[in-house]
Amino acid sequence: MRYSGHAADKPGSEGSFVSRLQGRRFPSLMLGLLLGWACLLGWPGLARALDAAPQISQYAHTSWTARDGAQLGLVFAFAQTHDGYLWVGGSYGLFRFDGLRFVPWQPPKGASLPSNPYALLVSRDGTLWIGTFNGLVSWNGTRLTRYPETDGGLVTSLLEDSEGTVWAGLLGPPGRLCAVRNGQTRCDDAQGGFGTFVWSLAQDRSGDLWASADSGLWRWRPGTPRRIEAPGQRLGDLTETTDGQVLVGVRGAGLRRPAGDRLDPFPLRSATRPGVLLPDRQILANKLLRARDGGLWIGTDGLGLLHVREDQAAAFTRSDGLSGNIACSLFEDREGNIWYGSDKGVDRFRKLPVTTLSKAQGLPNEATRSVLATRDGSVWVATDEGLARWKAGAVAVYKEAQGLPDARVHSLYEDHDGRLWASTAGGLAVLAPPRPASGEPADRNVRFNRVGGVPAKEIYSITGDDDGNLWLSGNEGLIRLQQGRFVEILPWSAFGRRQQAKVIVADRGSLWLSFWQDGGVMRVKDGKVLATYTTAEGLGAGHVAGLRLAADGTVWAATEEGGLSRIKDGRVTTLGIGQGLPCNTIHWSIVDDDGALWLFTACGLIRILGEDLAAWETDPGHRVAPKTWGAADGVPLLALTPAYFNPPVAKAGDGRLWMVSGADAQVLDPARLPFNPLPPPVHIESLVADQTPYAVAPGLRLPPQVRDMTIQFTALSLVDPKNTRFRYRLDGHDTDWQEVVDRRQATYTNLPPGAYRFQVKAANNSGIWNEDGAQLAFSIEPAFHQTTWFRLLAGLLLVLLVVSVFQIRMRMRMRRLRLQLEATVEARVAERTRIARDLHDTLLQRFNGLLLQFQAACNLLPDRPRESKQVLAGAIDQVAEAITEGRDTVQGLRTSAAPTNDLAQALGAAAQTLARERQPAPATQVEVQGPPRPLRPVVRDEAFLIASEAMRNAFHHAEATQVEVEIRHDPRQLRVRVRDDGKGIAPTVLQAGRKEGHFGLSGMRERAELLGGRLTVRSGVGAGTEVELSVPAARAYSPVASARSWFPFKKRSPWEILR
Repeated sequence: MRYSGHAADKPGSEGSFVSRLQGRRFPSLMLGLLLGWACLLGWPGLARALDAAPQISQYAHTSWTARDGAQLGLVFAFAQTHDGYLWVGGSYGLFRFDGLRFVPWQPPKGASLPSNPYALLVSRDGTLWIGTFNGLVSWNGTRLTRYPETDGGLVTSLLEDSEGTVWAGLLGPPGRLCAVRNGQTRCDDAQGGFGTFVWSLAQDRSGDLWASADSGLWRWRPGTPRRIEAPGQRLGDLTETTDGQVLVGVRGAGLRRPAGDRLDPFPLRSATRPGVLLPDRQILANKLLRARDGGLWIGTDGLGLLHVREDQAAAFTRSDGLSGNIACSLFEDREGNIWYGSDKGVDRFRKLPVTTLSKAQGLPNEATRSVLATRDGSVWVATDEGLARWKAGAVAVYKEAQGLPDARVHSLYEDHDGRLWASTAGGLAVLAPPRPASGEPADRNVRFNRVGGVPAKEIYSITGDDDGNLWLSGNEGLIRLQQGRFVEILPWSAFGRRQQAKVIVADRGSLWLSFWQDGGVMRVKDGKVLATYTTAEGLGAGHVAGLRLAADGTVWAATEEGGLSRIKDGRVTTLGIGQGLPCNTIHWSIVDDDGALWLFTACGLIRILGEDLAAWETDPGHRVAPKTWGAADGVPLLALTPAYFNPPVAKAGDGRLWMVSGADAQVLDPARLPFNPLPPPVHIESLVADQTPYAVAPGLRLPPQVRDMTIQFTALSLVDPKNTRFRYRLDGHDTDWQEVVDRRQATYTNLPPGAYRFQVKAANNSGIWNEDGAQLAFSIEPAFHQTTWFRLLAGLLLVLLVVSVFQIRMRMRMRRLRLQLEATVEARVAERTRIARDLHDTLLQRFNGLLLQFQAACNLLPDRPRESKQVLAGAIDQVAEAITEGRDTVQGLRTSAAPTNDLAQALGAAAQTLARERQPAPATQVEVQGPPRPLRPVVRDEAFLIASEAMRNAFHHAEATQVEVEIRHDPRQLRVRVRDDGKGIAPTVLQAGRKEGHFGLSGMRERAELLGGRLTVRSGVGAGTEVELSVPAARAYSPVASARSWFPFKKRSPWEILR
């Protein structure tokens, strides 16, 4: 799609069309007629005018050709269904268009069109009627119906009358007129009176049905059919005049309208040459359309498109960007867009709120510098090739011949006396009243007078004060004229500036100056600066491009970077992005008749309603709600203020705003802004899940585990489709509405199973929302692992797992308690046994010996007192020894046998103590293998005693030179091994288990059995001795350490994980 330039020809399009016609085996005469009239067929759209139509060059134009992907062939017909789609019938088939994409129409399965479409109509009940090269069919959205009475005939035109009957004109021979009503079809050939064909149908405002045929123009209904003959003329398309009469196009003879039994000419004048009639032979009218705004559109055979406004015709051709010069169809959609079908593509014409003036409207040059509205109702436009004056629809142009020093006109000003001052590239000139009357062309009797002595090459702004002074902003300084004569120049350096003021405005004896370089606004009087306003005082940043003085004395400054600043009573407030403006670059401002503020900005033309602006003036924190018109509305977007002169904008007496937008002269009528009241129909077109398309239908069910899903939607506003706004939301996933512009699809990834509803709304170019929008309900099936049954099963298994783990935990806890209880009982029994053994071996034995000694002393006392005394002394020593042994025994009961909780450290300390008792002492080494693990206290003490006893034997009896102690923490058992290189133990002692009178080995065995372990002694004479204690892990290690030993997570117990 494009907006200007030449359309591309599709090679072979005409040949393809010819081959289709030849394939129908028409008679040679008919084939020749069809080739000559291939694009002459269609139907009119008759409606009342809405408002004055602009000229064709002032419409927004867009074309679609094969280069833009519009592979349509010759475009024969348009129609718009109630859902908003535009249907396009061409030599390549039937297409549906949403403003962006041409989509080929696919008939229902098992059905097809009898041939390519040639005429289209949408009846009031929404049915699409398709006239083809081989009869008539209709499509009601679900069913394709064929009307066999029309088979074999090319349907040239379609019309629905006021009673709901659908009429079809057919090409024969013979030509026929068929009527379809209530499912019944009746055809009439007027007894051959139509001739070979019926070209076009129309119904006028009176309800009369008209048909143009090979034999003339027929008034078919009501009453008896009546023919108006047109000998030697080939009648074509029908439409209506502005007063509701029928208008018919005649090939090579212009336009005709019926007057009794004859057809009178309908003259057209040239829009570029006022008053000059167009010759009928130049109007090769193929297609006719009377638009609702009253404009007449004429599609020609080779001369492009004509637009007639007030009987003046202007052309638009391929050199202007038209897709093709051979017109095949014309159509107006429900939003007022004009559609043109040619041999090369499709064109759209639509009205713009801002119209551009060009040479076609009378400008001498399109490079515009300033614009001024004067009190007599004239509007003056300064261009690079003269000064144009508009008044009452007439245009006059002034150049050097009318007294201007140069045709390059810059700034304009009207003084208090009504004189017009114009600065040009060659100097200053003035035009004193009276000026030429309305409609009078410029001539040698109307002249500007040159003003000499003005020391300036360029004058950027002109104003006058109440004392009759004329002030000019020139290159060198501020110039003052009195009575048209130079008085003085104040250099810009006197104001602390290096360059000229951009704009000067007079205000009660003082002047306001705005500066381009360095920005700022200054108020001066009598050459002195009264006040200066810069960013320090709150003025917007950047160049001050425009100044406007309001009636209440408020000064409005348009800045290039900081928005619009308001200066009133010495205070500055600024309206910018923070207060609701879409951008901060302001070129100029003006207020219309309704009090609305208009701003020309870098982001378009902005309107702020008067009450909204007043609210901001009262409360600078108020956010305004502006309406913006951009490039799609005909407004150029300028990032920087253009180098125009002053004034850049003016309000004419009729309320219209005339403006300089860049280098273009444009006009806006605030009271007649185009408004589109139709909310756009919204449609969901497709849903694609994981690259598989699904039919958009109620109850749509998608398979499990959809990873990527795209929903394609559209809105049918054909005015400005690219700026259509959308809001969409997926209920069940999105929490808020997503708003996008032009993007027409929504994409979702990895949606979980469930029910969803997709909603989409759209707004047209005027901001009217279709709140109903469109919606699609669908669901995503769950995979097996996403089903409720699977979740229940998984939940049940989890509960079972938790219960099992809990039971295991409880069993382990009970086992630990049992082991602790058994260990406690065993320890107590072992302790009692040890105490009994110690009491038996020490105290009881000693006290028994003491008892015998005391008895002996008693027996000796009478006869041998000295011996009795000696016996008693020995007994006393034994008592002391018994007391010492008893104290040691009690101390052993109160403390642990091992001096430390670390068995290796305790044995090392015992080895050091033994080494002090024997010199030289054997070399002793204590080694730990495997990660240390906490031992039960009983195991630790008994293992210490056993190992200590083995070490004591090695130190005191084995005569060893080296002793090794090895502690090994195996997962299954604890092993403590003591080895020496001493003289060893006799085999008889090993077999007996102890040496006579010694209880060391037997004591070690008893202690090992107490622990539930095993003591192994290996020795040989001269080969050293090895004593090894092994205790099962369940008895040796503390319960926590034992529980962790089998669990895969060494650092956490099972119940710690379950907490």
